[in-house]
Amino acid sequence: MTNGRRGEGLWRGGSCASPPIGKAGHEGTSPCKPVGWESDQVPGAGPFCASDADVQGEALPGQARLCGAARAPPHLHVPPRQGPPGGQGWSLSAGGAERAIAKHEVREIEQRHTVDSSRSDVVPDEDENVVIIYNRVPKTASTSFTNIAYDLCARNKYHVLHINTTKNNPVMSLQDQVRFVKNVTSWKEMKPGFYHGHISFLDFAKFGVKKKPVYINVIRDPIERLVSYYYFLRFGDDYRPGLRRRKQGDKKTFDECVAAGGSDCAPEKLWLQIPFFCGHSSECWNVGSRWALEQAKYNLINEYFLVGVTEELEDFIMLLEAALPRFFRGATELYRTGKKSHLRKTTEKKLPTKETIAKLQQSEIWKMENEFYEFALEQFQFVRAHAVREKDGELYILAQNFFYEKIYPKSN
Repeated sequence: MTNGRRGEGLWRGGSCASPPIGKAGHEGTSPCKPVGWESDQVPGAGPFCASDADVQGEALPGQARLCGAARAPPHLHVPPRQGPPGGQGWSLSAGGAERAIAKHEVREIEQRHTVDSSRSDVVPDEDENVVIIYNRVPKTASTSFTNIAYDLCARNKYHVLHINTTKNNPVMSLQDQVRFVKNVTSWKEMKPGFYHGHISFLDFAKFGVKKKPVYINVIRDPIERLVSYYYFLRFGDDYRPGLRRRKQGDKKTFDECVAAGGSDCAPEKLWLQIPFFCGHSSECWNVGSRWALEQAKYNLINEYFLVGVTEELEDFIMLLEAALPRFFRGATELYRTGKKSHLRKTTEKKLPTKETIAKLQQSEIWKMENEFYEFALEQFQFVRAHAVREKDGELYILAQNFFYEKIYPKSN
């Protein structure tokens, strides 16, 4: 049992068509290879191949630079690419080759989907149409968890897609919100689908959608999350150790930053988990808004299927496997006994002193973010308490605990 302590373009598509190039030492650990299209082909969309170096979370192996012109989902008109002036055709550059490969992979998925849909032994449509959205909060073990989804997608037969917003902006424009909702609900070839990305909550109901996606998320002790992000920007992690980070070269510790009143460790930087759950309203991003806190709590209870905490990630995975086996069958065993290629750690991280923590805890912003964290933790532990039992230090999922009786009218 994990410790129950308190407190530790438009997108890229990912398919299970072929194995990707993994990180050094773990080549082929994930069976999924992302595919996508260039957003300069989509009217109104921003650049697709934005750098991932400064994102608070990060892209996965094989994702960061694979930018293709694969077939766009429904409702996104992609105009044909015209040749240069003078009637000369395009040469098959390296970028063109990548686009051709990506386009072929998406076509392959769509053809396979057509064949599978004609079979008599396929999973019922209800399971096949499920879409999960993991609007991952940065530096909450989100990449570690997402890699489990990538490791399982071929075996469990679903698609994984990375939502990569321009400049890592968690707030979509109104027109992109419409595009995204239409894509998620209408792109049949990518169902069942697991979408993940650093975006704030988006209410599909306001767009007239009848069947909403299933939202899940993980949050973390707010100070621990900020400390992790602070050192990540300077030293990176063991996941992509060669990537140059935005603050690389800055040797100042988190304690020294707080003592000097630096901007990278200011209390305002704590304000992230609340707006991610609050959503796309302007007040959500008003630092210190009590309304945003209450809306985030409301959404957590009413719009999210399950929200876990970083400090109890294994229990979160166990509950997901029990409740959503279509996606997470085998996830707990993978997490416990696998090669742990999905785990990552920020390097050079130094724990803050008690004095530093006490100084941040004086902030009203910390008090609100911590209130939200405590609220989420209590809800998660409540769900867990009604779903598992402990025996000899291990957790076991409860079997079905209800049945039907007194069924009328009686059959003849």
